[in-house]
Amino acid sequence: MSTPLASASTLGNPAALAKVNQLKAQPRKQGEASFFFYDAHFKNAAVKILPGEYFVDSEDILVMTTLGSCIAACLWDRVAKVGGMNHFMLPEGNGDSGRYGTFAMELLINEMMKRGASKARMEAKIFGGGAVISGMNSLNVGERNTNFVIDFLKLERIPIVSKDVMDVYPRKVCFLPASGKAMVKRLAPTNTDALVQQDRAAIQKVQPVASSGGSIDLF
Repeated sequence: MSTPLASASTLGNPAALAKVNQLKAQPRKQGEASFFFYDAHFKNAAVKILPGEYFVDSEDILVMTTLGSCIAACLWDRVAKVGGMNHFMLPEGNGDSGRYGTFAMELLINEMMKRGASKARMEAKIFGGGAVISGMNSLNVGERNTNFVIDFLKLERIPIVSKDVMDVYPRKVCFLPASGKAMVKRLAPTNTDALVQQDRAAIQKVQPVASSGGSIDLF
Protein backbone atom coordinates (compact mmCIF):
# COMPACT_ATOMS: atom_id res chain seq x y z
CA MET A 1 0.00 0.00 0.00
CA SER A 2 1.43 3.38 -0.99
CA THR A 3 1.97 6.11 1.58
CA PRO A 4 0.96 9.77 1.11
CA LEU A 5 4.61 10.67 0.65
CA ALA A 6 5.13 7.97 -1.93
CA SER A 7 2.26 9.32 -3.97
CA ALA A 8 3.93 12.72 -4.07
CA SER A 9 6.08 11.57 -6.99
CA THR A 10 2.91 11.25 -9.08
CA LEU A 11 2.24 14.96 -8.54
CA GLY A 12 5.26 15.95 -10.60
CA ASN A 13 7.92 16.77 -8.03
CA PRO A 14 9.95 13.72 -6.97
CA ALA A 15 12.78 16.07 -5.97
CA ALA A 16 10.53 17.51 -3.24
CA LEU A 17 9.77 14.00 -1.98
CA ALA A 18 13.50 13.25 -1.84
CA LYS A 19 14.03 16.51 0.09
CA VAL A 20 11.40 15.51 2.67
CA ASN A 21 13.07 12.15 3.20
CA GLN A 22 16.47 13.84 3.48
CA LEU A 23 15.21 16.30 6.10
CA LYS A 24 13.54 13.54 8.11
CA ALA A 25 16.82 11.61 8.23
CA GLN A 26 18.85 14.52 9.61
CA PRO A 27 19.28 15.06 13.36
CA ARG A 28 17.47 18.11 14.69
CA LYS A 29 18.60 20.61 17.33
CA GLN A 30 16.58 21.35 20.43
CA GLY A 31 13.65 23.57 19.49
CA GLU A 32 14.12 23.01 15.77
CA ALA A 33 10.98 22.06 13.86
CA SER A 34 10.84 18.42 12.78
CA PHE A 35 7.39 17.91 11.23
CA PHE A 36 8.32 17.49 7.54
CA PHE A 37 5.84 16.61 4.82
CA TYR A 38 5.02 17.05 1.14
CA ASP A 39 2.67 19.96 0.44
CA ALA A 40 0.46 19.00 -2.50
CA HIS A 41 -0.81 22.56 -3.10
CA PHE A 42 2.65 24.06 -3.57
CA LYS A 43 4.20 20.76 -4.76
CA ASN A 44 7.10 21.39 -2.44
CA ALA A 45 8.81 19.96 0.62
CA ALA A 46 7.42 21.62 3.74
CA VAL A 47 7.97 21.90 7.48
CA LYS A 48 5.39 22.95 10.08
CA ILE A 49 6.53 25.21 12.91
CA LEU A 50 4.80 24.43 16.21
CA PRO A 51 4.68 26.85 19.17
CA GLY A 52 8.17 27.25 20.64
CA GLU A 53 9.93 26.00 17.50
CA TYR A 54 12.02 27.58 14.74
CA PHE A 55 13.48 26.56 11.39
CA VAL A 56 16.33 28.00 9.30
CA ASP A 57 17.42 26.96 5.80
CA SER A 58 19.11 28.20 2.65
CA GLU A 59 16.74 26.39 0.28
CA ASP A 60 13.16 27.23 -0.60
CA ILE A 61 11.53 24.54 1.50
CA LEU A 62 8.06 25.75 2.50
CA VAL A 63 8.14 26.84 6.15
CA MET A 64 4.64 27.24 7.57
CA THR A 65 2.73 27.82 10.78
CA THR A 66 -0.75 28.79 12.00
CA LEU A 67 -1.19 31.66 14.44
CA GLY A 68 -3.75 33.09 16.82
CA SER A 69 -2.35 35.50 19.40
CA CYS A 70 1.14 34.06 18.84
CA ILE A 71 3.76 35.75 16.67
CA ALA A 72 5.85 34.33 13.85
CA ALA A 73 8.90 36.35 12.81
CA CYS A 74 10.42 35.58 9.42
CA LEU A 75 14.01 36.83 9.07
CA TRP A 76 15.96 36.91 5.82
CA ASP A 77 19.46 37.85 4.65
CA ARG A 78 19.14 38.71 0.94
CA VAL A 79 22.90 38.39 0.34
CA ALA A 80 23.47 35.03 2.05
CA LYS A 81 20.04 33.79 0.87
CA VAL A 82 19.37 32.39 4.34
CA GLY A 83 16.04 32.72 6.10
CA GLY A 84 14.10 31.36 9.02
CA MET A 85 10.88 31.50 11.01
CA ASN A 86 9.99 31.14 14.69
CA HIS A 87 6.70 30.88 16.58
CA PHE A 88 6.41 32.24 20.12
CA MET A 89 3.46 32.44 22.49
CA LEU A 90 4.35 35.12 25.05
CA PRO A 91 6.74 38.09 25.27
CA GLU A 92 8.49 36.87 28.40
CA GLY A 93 8.63 33.93 30.79
CA ASN A 94 10.81 31.86 33.06
CA GLY A 95 13.45 29.58 31.58
CA ASP A 96 15.04 29.15 28.18
CA SER A 97 12.16 28.28 25.90
CA GLY A 98 11.25 29.17 22.34
CA ARG A 99 7.72 29.79 23.60
CA TYR A 100 8.95 33.15 24.92
CA GLY A 101 9.78 36.08 22.68
CA THR A 102 13.32 37.05 23.67
CA PHE A 103 14.66 33.50 23.62
CA ALA A 104 12.79 32.70 20.39
CA MET A 105 14.23 35.74 18.59
CA GLU A 106 17.78 35.17 19.82
CA LEU A 107 17.58 31.50 18.86
CA LEU A 108 16.47 32.38 15.33
CA ILE A 109 19.07 35.12 14.84
CA ASN A 110 21.93 32.99 16.18
CA GLU A 111 21.01 30.01 14.01
CA MET A 112 20.87 32.21 10.92
CA MET A 113 24.30 33.64 11.71
CA LYS A 114 25.66 30.10 12.01
CA ARG A 115 24.39 29.54 8.46
CA GLY A 116 26.28 32.55 7.14
CA ALA A 117 23.76 35.36 7.61
CA SER A 118 24.74 38.75 9.00
CA LYS A 119 22.52 40.53 11.51
CA ALA A 120 23.39 43.81 9.80
CA ARG A 121 21.74 42.54 6.61
CA MET A 122 18.68 40.89 8.14
CA GLU A 123 15.17 42.09 7.42
CA ALA A 124 11.96 40.93 9.05
CA LYS A 125 8.37 40.11 8.20
CA ILE A 126 6.09 39.59 11.20
CA PHE A 127 2.69 37.95 11.52
CA GLY A 128 0.07 37.10 14.14
CA GLY A 129 -0.97 38.75 17.37
CA GLY A 130 -4.66 38.34 16.64
CA ALA A 131 -7.36 38.65 19.30
CA VAL A 132 -8.99 35.35 18.40
CA ILE A 133 -10.64 34.50 21.74
CA SER A 134 -13.80 36.46 22.42
CA GLY A 135 -13.85 38.12 25.82
CA MET A 136 -10.10 37.83 26.40
CA ASN A 137 -9.14 41.22 24.96
CA SER A 138 -8.44 42.68 28.41
CA LEU A 139 -5.27 40.56 28.65
CA ASN A 140 -4.02 41.88 25.30
CA VAL A 141 -1.78 38.86 24.64
CA GLY A 142 -1.74 39.42 20.88
CA GLU A 143 -1.07 43.14 21.28
CA ARG A 144 1.68 42.51 23.82
CA ASN A 145 3.32 39.94 21.55
CA THR A 146 3.14 42.36 18.63
CA ASN A 147 4.59 45.28 20.58
CA PHE A 148 7.35 43.06 21.90
CA VAL A 149 8.56 41.87 18.49
CA ILE A 150 8.40 45.39 17.02
CA ASP A 151 10.44 46.78 19.94
CA PHE A 152 12.91 43.87 19.87
CA LEU A 153 13.60 44.26 16.15
CA LYS A 154 13.96 48.03 16.52
CA LEU A 155 16.51 47.53 19.31
CA GLU A 156 18.43 45.02 17.18
CA ARG A 157 18.24 47.37 14.17
CA ILE A 158 16.53 44.77 11.99
CA PRO A 159 14.03 46.57 9.74
CA ILE A 160 10.48 45.28 9.44
CA VAL A 161 9.76 45.31 5.70
CA SER A 162 6.21 43.97 5.97
CA LYS A 163 3.72 42.81 8.57
CA ASP A 164 0.22 41.46 9.06
CA VAL A 165 -0.52 41.65 12.78
CA MET A 166 -3.26 42.09 15.40
CA ASP A 167 -6.94 42.45 14.40
CA VAL A 168 -9.18 39.43 15.15
CA TYR A 169 -8.03 36.93 12.53
CA PRO A 170 -6.19 33.65 12.90
CA ARG A 171 -3.54 33.36 10.19
CA LYS A 172 -1.72 30.73 8.19
CA VAL A 173 1.78 31.84 7.19
CA CYS A 174 4.16 30.34 4.62
CA PHE A 175 7.77 31.44 4.13
CA LEU A 176 10.49 30.50 1.63
CA PRO A 177 13.93 30.89 3.28
CA ALA A 178 16.13 31.29 0.18
CA SER A 179 13.99 33.86 -1.64
CA GLY A 180 12.54 35.58 1.45
CA LYS A 181 9.01 35.37 0.05
CA ALA A 182 6.21 35.31 2.62
CA MET A 183 2.55 34.45 2.12
CA VAL A 184 -0.29 34.88 4.59
CA LYS A 185 -3.91 33.74 4.63
CA ARG A 186 -6.37 35.22 7.09
CA LEU A 187 -8.55 32.39 8.34
CA ALA A 188 -12.21 32.46 9.25
CA PRO A 189 -12.78 32.41 13.03
CA THR A 190 -14.53 29.03 12.71
CA ASN A 191 -12.90 25.62 12.96
CA THR A 192 -9.98 27.02 14.95
CA ASP A 193 -10.35 24.87 18.07
CA ALA A 194 -6.64 24.00 18.18
CA LEU A 195 -5.66 27.67 17.96
CA VAL A 196 -8.12 28.65 20.68
CA GLN A 197 -6.70 25.95 22.97
CA GLN A 198 -3.19 27.15 22.18
CA ASP A 199 -4.11 30.74 22.98
CA ARG A 200 -5.90 29.76 26.20
CA ALA A 201 -2.75 27.92 27.30
CA ALA A 202 -0.74 31.07 26.65
CA ILE A 203 -3.24 33.25 28.50
CA GLN A 204 -3.08 30.99 31.56
CA LYS A 205 0.65 31.71 31.78
CA VAL A 206 0.25 35.47 31.53
CA GLN A 207 1.15 37.38 34.67
CA PRO A 208 -1.38 40.14 35.54
CA VAL A 209 -0.16 43.12 34.90
CA ALA A 210 -0.52 47.39 13.85
CA SER A 211 -1.59 47.54 10.96
CA SER A 212 -0.69 45.65 7.77
CA GLY A 213 1.70 46.84 5.11
CA GLY A 214 4.58 45.96 2.89
CA SER A 215 4.88 43.21 0.35
CA ILE A 216 3.01 40.11 1.47
CA ASP A 217 1.25 37.70 -0.85
CA LEU A 218 -2.19 36.34 -0.01
CA PHE A 219 -2.90 32.74 -0.96
